[in-house]
Parts: sequence; C-alpha cells; structure tokens
Amino acid sequence: MVTYEFSRESRILTPGQFQQVFSKSSRFGSSHFTILITKNTLDKPRLGFAVAKKRVKLAVQRNRIKRLTRESFRLAQHNLPNIDIVVMVKSGIDNLDNATINKQLVKTWRKIIQRHKP
Repeated sequence: MVTYEFSRESRILTPGQFQQVFSKSSRFGSSHFTILITKNTLDKPRLGFAVAKKRVKLAVQRNRIKRLTRESFRLAQHNLPNIDIVVMVKSGIDNLDNATINKQLVKTWRKIIQRHKP
C-alpha cells in the first residue's frame, strides 16, 4: 500500500546535506522556481527549502510557498527517483495564487521524472 506521508526521513535537514546538493546538482526551473537535484543513496526522494527573505519578504508568504511545495512533493514523491531536491524561489512568487504555484510544481516534477527514467 502506498503511503503519502511526509516524514522526517523525507526532508533534507543538515547543512552538510544541503551543501551536497548545492555543490553537485542539476537545475530545473520555471518562471518562479529553481530546483536543484542530486542523486542520493536512500530509497526515497528528500526535499529541502532555501526560500530567502530577500525574494519573499513576509513570513506568511514564505510559509505558504513552503506548505504548497511540501504538499505537492508529498503527492508526487512515489513517482520521483531517489534524489535530493532543494527548492529555491525567485522574486514575484508571492504574488501568485496557490493554483498557479501548484501547476508550476507539477510541471517541474513531470520534467524531473522524464529526465531520470531508469
């Protein structure tokens, strides 16, 4: 049975884990997201965020973007390869509505899945 949980093991937590993604990564992007990915040795994908105050001023908006991204990842994680993902945002994303953000994320997950087919 497939579970759609987003547990602690599904997250990139330590600075060393983030540094590993930043140092050797592939980039995927849309008009408001930059997504860095790198292979991991685990049996599931992991997600991390780098949402800068410079790009999104209000904490409420930063949290909304992270919440939407987490939910989108949670639903798509079973189709994604075993990779570490760091999501960075570009300026202007705080002006988008939830449906538009979700649409961009789904499109990016689809691109990642197509490029990393076994």
